[in-house]
Amino acid sequence: MRLQILQIMATYKKTGSKVKKSQENIDEKSTTAEVFNTLDETASKSEQWVIKNQKIILIALAAIVVGILGYLAYHKYVDGPKEKEAADELAFPKAYFEDAMANSVAADSLYTLALNGADGKYGFVDVANEYSGTKAGNLANYYAGLSYLKLKKYKEAIDYLEDFSSDDELLGPIAKGAIGDAFADINQPEDALDYYLKAADLKDNNFSSPLFLFKAGNTALEIGKNSKALDIFNRIKNDYPLSDEAKNIDIYIKKATFASEK
Repeated sequence: MRLQILQIMATYKKTGSKVKKSQENIDEKSTTAEVFNTLDETASKSEQWVIKNQKIILIALAAIVVGILGYLAYHKYVDGPKEKEAADELAFPKAYFEDAMANSVAADSLYTLALNGADGKYGFVDVANEYSGTKAGNLANYYAGLSYLKLKKYKEAIDYLEDFSSDDELLGPIAKGAIGDAFADINQPEDALDYYLKAADLKDNNFSSPLFLFKAGNTALEIGKNSKALDIFNRIKNDYPLSDEAKNIDIYIKKATFASEK
């Protein structure tokens, strides 16, 4: 009797297990079917939306294509030739500028020719105005600013240099530093200090960074910002030990330290 009961229980367990697995399979198939049904419904709704709005979609796609083709055409037939034309125009005043930099005799006259042009040729001012937005027009702002700085026309120098922008390792910092020089020359040392620091931090390198930090440190000393000057001189010593400015930097560190202790 006991043996029969055990056999029945074993049979029940096997049967129950099969029933449970069968039920799980049914549930899994049902869930899968629901997922596919949902996907079908979503796809069907998407198709209906596309069909309903196909005119708008086609118009939008056409607008995108026209925009791309227009941009490419502008770059090829308008922007490209304008860049070349601007570069050609820049060559004339640039030659006068380079002559002025190389010769101290009649330098002011050469800078003036570079700025205003001659013999029907554009100067830096014309190139900057007529070819605004081009690379050559941007460079014209840089050269015009330096030319005005050499002529001691500081307001004009600041205006043109502020209109210049560059990612170049040296041109960008030199332009910012030149603005600092202009402010220093018109006795605005606070502004000069600000631009010297901007010039030093714009591109971290062993030439422009210590050069403009040195100018910033001396300017800070002049206006009584002795602690700031000390920090700047220490920065030159620690960060740019191989630079020309670092050679005698200990003298300036002692000077700023002494001034800070007063």
